[in-house]
Amino acid sequence: MIGRLSGILLEKNPPQLLVDCNGVGYEVGVPMSTFYNLPGLGEKVVLLTHLAIREDAHVLFGFGSPEERNTFKELIKISGVGARTALSILSGMSVSDLAQAVTLQEAGRLTKVPGIGKKTAERLLLELKGKLGADLGAVGGVVHHDTTSDILNALLALGYSDKEATLAIKQVPADASVSEGIKHALKALSKA
Repeated sequence: MIGRLSGILLEKNPPQLLVDCNGVGYEVGVPMSTFYNLPGLGEKVVLLTHLAIREDAHVLFGFGSPEERNTFKELIKISGVGARTALSILSGMSVSDLAQAVTLQEAGRLTKVPGIGKKTAERLLLELKGKLGADLGAVGGVVHHDTTSDILNALLALGYSDKEATLAIKQVPADASVSEGIKHALKALSKA
């Protein structure tokens, strides 16, 4: 199987790339999170890959980080989630945002991704629980109890984006109450 590509970036047509590896051009589908971090045309690029073999096609997907590729592999194991849907999810939210949504069991954040309905979001949360986001608190410094969800929902209701709210929550002390947490988060957002 093809696990990694290293070559010259010839074309960028979202979400498709053309990478020249010693005279062989590989078409690679990438999530937008990887696409935005690509070098310019004619420059060297290294992508971790996943080769999906179907009855009618062999399709190569590329990722900028091992976390993205591992998350993609977990997503496509879920019944009803194909490679295109998995790419859409990774294009719509970062791996850490997805992990946080799974940890906090927030289907609403997943339904914001085009092509993900309520039932699919609930199935994703159920299937990914314990596989993705379990160690989020240790890695991201995010408060782990129910207050985090309440603070996040309050910030979203005030009109902040998922990304802004998630970054602000990282500034909240672990022992803060919901009201204190919202105050800390708003203070962090006002400085940004």
